[in-house]
Amino acid sequence: MSAHDHRTHGSPIAGALAGVAVTSYLLPGLAGAWPALRRPLGIEDCTASGRGYALTFDDGPHAQGTPAVLEILGREGVHATFFLVGEQVLRNPGLAREIVQAGHGIGLHCHRHRNLLRLTPRQVREDISRAQEIIESHTGRSPELYRPPYGVLNSAALMLARAHGWRTLLWSHWGRDWEARATAESIAARVSGGVGEGAVLLLHDADDYSAPGSWRRTAAALPRVLDTLAERGLEPTAP
Repeated sequence: MSAHDHRTHGSPIAGALAGVAVTSYLLPGLAGAWPALRRPLGIEDCTASGRGYALTFDDGPHAQGTPAVLEILGREGVHATFFLVGEQVLRNPGLAREIVQAGHGIGLHCHRHRNLLRLTPRQVREDISRAQEIIESHTGRSPELYRPPYGVLNSAALMLARAHGWRTLLWSHWGRDWEARATAESIAARVSGGVGEGAVLLLHDADDYSAPGSWRRTAAALPRVLDTLAERGLEPTAP
């Protein structure tokens, strides 16, 4: 794991994280195996109310994927939360504002989409600070939620999120929609399978860090996901 900086070294959180990464992409299910570790550290994977379900999208905004997702959400009257990437906000600033204007929530993902375990504490701080500056300047909103790339945390990122008062939110269900072999059917089945009250669902409205064109399959799967959850009597809610 990355070395701890002076603000985290020796703390209970740093000690708990030493040698351990919360790694939800690279080792699927790992985060779910360690609730005793996650909860004291403030790492969450359910809605704050424990009710409904929260629909979240990572890696955008994206010139094609984000409008496609926004159109479906608007048509269905469902609000979601978008974890934004700073460099993508710079490429698509109007779409970042459109997300907010449509009533959706925003969270901070990163500035550049990199595994935090490959960065120094200083690089982590610079990346998060840059993303925060860009997101706030282009949306007029201050993030209250944080999710690291790949669901991978180190002590520097976790302590920085806590210092800002951000909730660090991972997810309970995912569609694995970034994979080249994913289909609309497989995405819908994975992300909605076993979903109950308090679930946090992860999808992606962009393909900049995944299989080319993956956002098309996500958009095709989204109406099926919403229909399935509605049939179960689950209501969309804020994370």
